[in-house]
Amino acid sequence: MTDPEVSLLLHCAAWRGLRQSHVRVELSERYNRQTDAALQRHIEEVWTARVSKEPWLFDGAKFRLHSTASAPLLTLRLGLTSYKDYLGTNWSSRAVELHKRGEAEFGSSQALLAQPLGVGAVVCTGDGQVVFIRRSQEVAEAGGKLDLPGGHPEPKRSGGSPESLTKQKHRWPSHALGLICQQVNIPLSSLGEPLLMGMILNHTSAGRPSAEFYISCSLSSDKIRELYWKGGAEANESTDIVFLTAQKNILTTPLWQEMCPSAKGAVLLFQTVKPKQL
Repeated sequence: MTDPEVSLLLHCAAWRGLRQSHVRVELSERYNRQTDAALQRHIEEVWTARVSKEPWLFDGAKFRLHSTASAPLLTLRLGLTSYKDYLGTNWSSRAVELHKRGEAEFGSSQALLAQPLGVGAVVCTGDGQVVFIRRSQEVAEAGGKLDLPGGHPEPKRSGGSPESLTKQKHRWPSHALGLICQQVNIPLSSLGEPLLMGMILNHTSAGRPSAEFYISCSLSSDKIRELYWKGGAEANESTDIVFLTAQKNILTTPLWQEMCPSAKGAVLLFQTVKPKQL
């Protein structure tokens, strides 16, 4: 099954998911977005207009996916970007134009786009359920849609300043675990090691990428529901928690049409990769 909102950038079916030791991250200023003065003015205009309507939004540094390499380890080549740049490029009404300019001027349709790298996780409970959350109407995109726990990793939480990170190489940090703890209020001790299932592109935001993981959880769905309603650090980003049976074809459930693109992509990867149980 395919969906026009999302496509697979890569999948790890041959390994049934990659462990952290088989994935590395290369951070460099070379992988930052291309820009010019006119584009920067446009970004500022978009940001000013958006914040005037949604004053709770805030800018922040994000990792930018430039490209990947598959030998000898899977390498993610990352630069730095920001949420403001994301709204002014990927989420801009000029995204199609920026695609064409990037291809013509730099040989890459993504060269002028922010491309912040998101992360998401298919969390499987001890009783065989997959955890979904209902996004708040106050989030910047896909309000009210079903999503998987996840978000955008922030450089400041990765052991250094953005300036120092651009000069260093790190293995892929387990950001997905922290985001799950914040959003769903699941204790870290109940979560297994993340397995990278692959990466997807969200075409509702000009091909924004996200890395999707499989993570086992020792807790039952009833216990997770109880913890969720007690509230985590980012409880305001969602309004409900939903469980779907992992062994069933989630693509055929009526809730499929209520899922945001990144969640659809993660489900596609989950049913393609069939991760090994940890």
